[in-house]
Amino acid sequence: MAASNHYETLQVDRTATAAQIKQAYRRLVKQFHPDCNPDLPNNDLIAAINVAYEVLSDDQRRADYDVALRYGQFDRPDNWNHQPYAADRQREQRSTTATEQHRQQRRSRQTGRAADEDLEQWLRRVHTPVDRAIREIARSLKGAVNALAADPYDDELMANFEAYLERMTTALDRAKATLQSMPNPRSTAGIAANLYYSLNHLGDGLEELAYFPLNYDETRLHDGQEFFRNAEGLRREAKAAVNQLGR
Repeated sequence: MAASNHYETLQVDRTATAAQIKQAYRRLVKQFHPDCNPDLPNNDLIAAINVAYEVLSDDQRRADYDVALRYGQFDRPDNWNHQPYAADRQREQRSTTATEQHRQQRRSRQTGRAADEDLEQWLRRVHTPVDRAIREIARSLKGAVNALAADPYDDELMANFEAYLERMTTALDRAKATLQSMPNPRSTAGIAANLYYSLNHLGDGLEELAYFPLNYDETRLHDGQEFFRNAEGLRREAKAAVNQLGR
């Protein structure tokens, strides 16, 4: 019974289960063992059967043997020393490691792309409209105050100023809703904070300005203007930070 590998020695397929290997071994031992069949000179054959079973019945040794078979490292079953085939195992391990590293790198790139997409979306849907709203509200005050300065006691001018405050309050509420419409990426935490505080300053400024039509206290105008200037400063800081993201 000439055989080129342990599977052929045991007369099983390379995909044989442990139970099939054990069953084949018992059948062959019964068939060729001298104690069972003393008329057959099969000492070498039974030795090969025993060796084949020792290797294939051990999961680790079988795995090492399969690697050796795969790479054609021996021509006959007795040319293999039945020790773990270190070089080939290391080769497979390196291949497995390289594959896993490639997968991790791909996942990392995918995560990076997703983060970039989130950032781009937040800048487009949140930062840009909020930045525009803050700028328009903050810069509109000068014209409104100048118009009122012509005659603060004129009812029509005062009515126009109050209407202006209402429009700015509505615009501010929309900007606040936009800022809260989606979570900001971690990389924009400082930018989002500046926008938040800028909007708060505008709100405080509008509250101060709303007192002026009630008591004509000019300090309310000055305080309101100061809040607006602070809001504009925070907006510019946020804008500068956004510009730094692309560098």
